Amino acid sequence: MLIEQRDSLRGEITVPGDKSISHRAIMFGALAKGVTEIDGFLMGEDCLSTIDCFRKMQVKIEILPNNKVRVHGNGLYGLQPPPANTSLNTGKAGTTIRLLLGILSGQPFTTNVTRDDSAQRKPVGRITKPLRQMGANIIGREDGNLCPLIINPSKLKGIKYELSFVNTEIKSPILIAGLYAEGNTTVVQAVKTRDHTELMLNYFGADIKVEGLTATSQRIENLYAQHVEIPGDISIAAYYITAGLLAQNSDITIKNVGFNPTRTGFIEVFKSMGAKIDIINERVLGNEKVADIHVTTSSLKAHDIEGDIIPRLIDEIPIICVAAANAQGTTTIKNLKGLRIKESGRVKAIVTELSKMGASIKETEDGIIIEGGKPLRGTVIESYNDHSIAMSMAIAGLIASGETMIRKAQVVDITFPDFFPVLDKL
Repeated sequence: MLIEQRDSLRGEITVPGDKSISHRAIMFGALAKGVTEIDGFLMGEDCLSTIDCFRKMQVKIEILPNNKVRVHGNGLYGLQPPPANTSLNTGKAGTTIRLLLGILSGQPFTTNVTRDDSAQRKPVGRITKPLRQMGANIIGREDGNLCPLIINPSKLKGIKYELSFVNTEIKSPILIAGLYAEGNTTVVQAVKTRDHTELMLNYFGADIKVEGLTATSQRIENLYAQHVEIPGDISIAAYYITAGLLAQNSDITIKNVGFNPTRTGFIEVFKSMGAKIDIINERVLGNEKVADIHVTTSSLKAHDIEGDIIPRLIDEIPIICVAAANAQGTTTIKNLKGLRIKESGRVKAIVTELSKMGASIKETEDGIIIEGGKPLRGTVIESYNDHSIAMSMAIAGLIASGETMIRKAQVVDITFPDFFPVLDKL
């Protein structure tokens, strides 16, 4: 993909449905009694992997025009075993395998779970460990740390599990497994993390009690079908927001974006850097906050990023680095050690590629240091088959002199196939 420098980005756009919420709408709709209608579903590769897994467990799921999906739920205890010698392939989707393991741990049949070859080496031990503490019978390579996995029937019991700062992604699988467990299942968070699971499960009729940093799940009789309107994905909106801040003479409005407070950390950081971002038309749809976001060109100043806010902006670290490279002063990002962003190699990738463009950026043991204000220049960029790197470097290319060529840019199709057409529209 060839990106050229642009002096002005203007217009009103929408972004596709939130990926995290799309996954959950399919899963909880499949576990609910009745027909769940979903509007605004993200038709990306990851979310389609979730649909495929539940179809193999005999759930009827209709993909309709205009990003609509209809799920004919089997009920909480109505999933059926996949056909003989058939594995549930979660593709490249981390969310799918994490949440699915919570669901499968409570089923009365054996399932085999695998991933695409490129994802096989990614560990899942953080998920299988607490589920095993609940009684789950999970077998796999390296003692259940790598796929393929076999999940055998078992009787689950509630536990109390304390999350560290770096293992926040295991909260949802534990709470979901708690729907099938005897007694209460309690998760205590070190910091407030994404709560899409709690919000949507309660919308479908569960009884997840949340008090401060503690969330408690309990066994229930059933979930009940709902109409789900999925808001735009704020993590995708982040790329267009950053483009509007950095490109000269820009004025962009992004409509109907999910504005869950556990996902808005990057907006707080940008405002601290001097960003002109207005949040308008706030409302609530299906327990989720939604808003329109208006952004105009801004002169950004460096801002240190660390502590409790990190889990609320972890997916936006690469695009935050692009913004920091164009801010005045030195930005330091800390507390990334042990997090998925660090372990996946995404930090090293964004540091390497921005350095190629002339940015002064380096990786530290637990974060990144960016000395901003150095002009970027176009060059040939590697995407590392990572949609976040490809999208972030596309935004960097818009403000870099000359031309930027991004290799394997088609990786954005995993998350948002129309990413570049929407950018062209602006």
